[in-house]
Amino acid sequence: MKTHHYIFLTTLSFVILFYDQDLGLNFGILGILYAVLTFFKTIERNKTRTFYILTATSILSSIAFAWYGDFPSFLAVVSSLLLLSYKAKNKKMKILFLIPVFVVNCLTSFCRFFDFDKWMPQRNVSGLWQKIMAFVLIPLVLLSVFFGIYAAGSDHFASLFTDYELDINLWQLFCLIVLGFFIAFNYWNYAVEKLIYKTNHVLNNDFNKDAQIPKSTYSFLDVDSERISGIVSFFCLNILLVFFIITYNYEQFYEVSKTSIQLSEETHERVNAVIMSIIMAILVIMFYFKSGFNFDPKAKLLKVLAKIWIFLNAVLIISAAVKNYEYIINYGFTYKRLGVFAFLLLSLIGLVLTFIKIQKRKRNAFLFNTMVWYFYATILICSYINWGGFITSQNMKRKDFAVNYHFTAINFSEKCLMEYAKEKNNQKLKNDLMNRLKNEKSKNFLSKIIYYQTVK
Repeated sequence: MKTHHYIFLTTLSFVILFYDQDLGLNFGILGILYAVLTFFKTIERNKTRTFYILTATSILSSIAFAWYGDFPSFLAVVSSLLLLSYKAKNKKMKILFLIPVFVVNCLTSFCRFFDFDKWMPQRNVSGLWQKIMAFVLIPLVLLSVFFGIYAAGSDHFASLFTDYELDINLWQLFCLIVLGFFIAFNYWNYAVEKLIYKTNHVLNNDFNKDAQIPKSTYSFLDVDSERISGIVSFFCLNILLVFFIITYNYEQFYEVSKTSIQLSEETHERVNAVIMSIIMAILVIMFYFKSGFNFDPKAKLLKVLAKIWIFLNAVLIISAAVKNYEYIINYGFTYKRLGVFAFLLLSLIGLVLTFIKIQKRKRNAFLFNTMVWYFYATILICSYINWGGFITSQNMKRKDFAVNYHFTAINFSEKCLMEYAKEKNNQKLKNDLMNRLKNEKSKNFLSKIIYYQTVK
């Protein structure tokens, strides 16, 4: 099939799946369809290991959305398919250019639509396709546009058609065709600008030979002065960080216990301070080790001090994680408390990658290129696991289990709450759960969320 075949096929599928439906199973089916069609459309030389992994994660993410139908799984499907399409067409392009490429294409899609030679067949078109295009599609598009214009300008003209009852929502159908075509057109027919191709080397992980020569960053500082500046800075920062770790841990583990609200506010403030500290630490190291000092034979002490600072920041992360765990033990699991672990883990990964950057003499782009994949992996993990069920199942073991909170604020906790209602003989909770499940199960097939169909 040619590009226009994929565009029309997925547009038609979009309309069929979403007409008069809510978002649910249909989006998962559409995601699988896009992933499978991308696999068959991609040429063999672009089917790398990364491509196969992204194909698998696209299908799994689509299944996750069909199962849960929540925002994390939606984000996983969108990011997986965008990455898959990007790598299917440009296996050597850096992943950081993904967003600029698709934003530019979405903004220019209207102009590119009229460049028919780029996406419509130029020759060897069958007579059937010519007739469909000439006698059906083009007149139908023109008729739809002018019908909208005339209907808006004359109530009597509009009433000629609105007085008849049709079992078709023309406005919804038109919007679905436009949206489905917009998505399909930009997915199958996007282009990477020459400027982006030319700047792709900027994000290489390794230095070229010219960048391996030590030289100063600014004209008013020579190499020796900048090196000494880095040594003095890292030495002072290490001393400062040691005192901060001591006071930080004293405040967390030895001060007089406070109320739950005060403890919650202070915990989040301290975690935010830790994360900001890690970000600033990585930025400082990126500044000093952006080029020449990676290869400077006189920069050994600078590297040692930088690695010590990385280690101390890792100790700070572990301290924050221990405190967050203690907070969970005392007050139970929530989405935010699990999110703190996720942010701290990503921060720790960032420090490890920074250590590798110094040790392996990588460019700063190495950190961004690699961290993007860890962020993507985090999105996948968030979409594949029923965190709401985990939170509820763990908190049910507590004596202060807040039933109403878990019913209203925690997603996909119905299975655990149903068990709890039966165990505690809580008829009100059971009735509320049954009403919720009844509403979910009464939806149309394509609008269903599979999770709710498995709850009894």
